[in-house]
Amino acid sequence: MSVVDLLWRFPSVQMAWRNLGRNKLRTVLAALGIIIGVVSICSLGMATAAIQQQATSQLGSIGNEVSITSGQDSDTDGVTDDQVDTMRNLVTDAEVVPQKTNSTSVSSRNGREVRVSVTGVTNAAALYNLTSGEAPSRLLSGALLSNSTATTLGIEEGDPVEYDGQLYRVQGLIEEENAFGFGGGELVLPESALSEQNHYDVVTIVAADSSTATEIGGELDQYFNTEDEEELSINTFGNAGQVGGFLETLSLALLAIGGISLVVASVAILNVMLMSTVERRGEIGVLRAVGIRRSEVLRMILTEAALMGALGGLIGVALSLAAGLAIFQMITGNPLGALQWSGAQYLVYGFGFAVVASILSGVYPAWKAANDRPVDALRG
Repeated sequence: MSVVDLLWRFPSVQMAWRNLGRNKLRTVLAALGIIIGVVSICSLGMATAAIQQQATSQLGSIGNEVSITSGQDSDTDGVTDDQVDTMRNLVTDAEVVPQKTNSTSVSSRNGREVRVSVTGVTNAAALYNLTSGEAPSRLLSGALLSNSTATTLGIEEGDPVEYDGQLYRVQGLIEEENAFGFGGGELVLPESALSEQNHYDVVTIVAADSSTATEIGGELDQYFNTEDEEELSINTFGNAGQVGGFLETLSLALLAIGGISLVVASVAILNVMLMSTVERRGEIGVLRAVGIRRSEVLRMILTEAALMGALGGLIGVALSLAAGLAIFQMITGNPLGALQWSGAQYLVYGFGFAVVASILSGVYPAWKAANDRPVDALRG
């Protein structure tokens, strides 16, 4: 026996369904308010989930890193070899990756040029993920090039690129979100290609996780800097996890905004239920006069409200799911992300909110109808 058949055995459910069908237009308008409220609260929640998922994906690559550059009180224009050696002695549970930087123009065979940043590094594997090829832990020859730059210039893996009069063969193409370029793409070369530079422009420390990165940043800051003098500028990206807290707050704010729509819909249902009980006052009086108990009248009115909320909630959830698929496609590029619990939970919340809000909106009309004296109801 299905749930519908089981519910249909109760007279209050049958009467509630019949009463909703009496004035279809009013029922549809009240349900439409619920639908709009559910779509609002679910869509805003799923949009926040998509933004949070995308932000986590993009920040995840730097959340466990510490970036170190020359401080404002440093005697040099960069980070020295001695400072790098000191970092390696202090930091034993993370990878210390010094880098030298410059810029150049990369050209294609047809003469087209693209300006790119140049990074000289040895341990490329610690910093870069590639769409093709492999980032070596000891980059001693060859080069890595941003995927977008390679696509623009028609450069493929194995093709040569020139820097400072010397040719380097492209060993792999860099994923854009993990590139450390400054716009226009990036060319990664062996550290020896920038040997004319005496100091490192930046040192990146890659830790196991964000909390470890935060601890390392604090330890290095305590060692190299004082309250009055900044020898090294130490930027810890480990606090990128705070973005998650901000997004959770944003989610609550957006849900509150969406909840306003549902509150307005609840007021509409309250109005519909009140009008319905007023119009059927004589009918309810007859039911009470022939022996129908107050509790049965109360259940009938509340069932009407629950059915209206469930109907509007189901339609709202269906529309919200379609909207969620579109939102995740636009923000993350993966529409199926809407089916994960981080996004799908708002469909459950929206439906539950719709039913609960509808029932609460029907409490007063139900109480009023159940407690009306049969004689007064029959007199109108």
